[in-house]
Amino acid sequence: MSIEPEGAPGPVVRPYAMTGGRTRSRYELAIEALVITTPLGEDRAFELALEQQTIAAMCRQVRSVAEIAAGLAVPLGVARVLVGDMADEGFVRVHQQADRDEAPDLALLERVLSGLRKL
Repeated sequence: MSIEPEGAPGPVVRPYAMTGGRTRSRYELAIEALVITTPLGEDRAFELALEQQTIAAMCRQVRSVAEIAAGLAVPLGVARVLVGDMADEGFVRVHQQADRDEAPDLALLERVLSGLRKL
């Protein structure tokens, strides 16, 4: 009988397993892109994978892709793929700057940084 130390981490899931081995989404999501769960995402969250259920719950309030990655403790690329898949299915809505060549909104970046510090 093995006894695990208190507070030992649970099973480890490799990031590529969460994304089916994909490293890119069909969307080019910026780290500051804002994500919110749609009514469809609320209604059908029980059908989603565990990570996507967590994203749907987190994004009941607007969150950035960076906040989602930090909240899931996954690499940014994994969060981008998961969010992109959810956007394809209509479970989340993504809002991002139309022209990514322009300088990002400083107030938005400050809000994202503030949210990350709270984590």
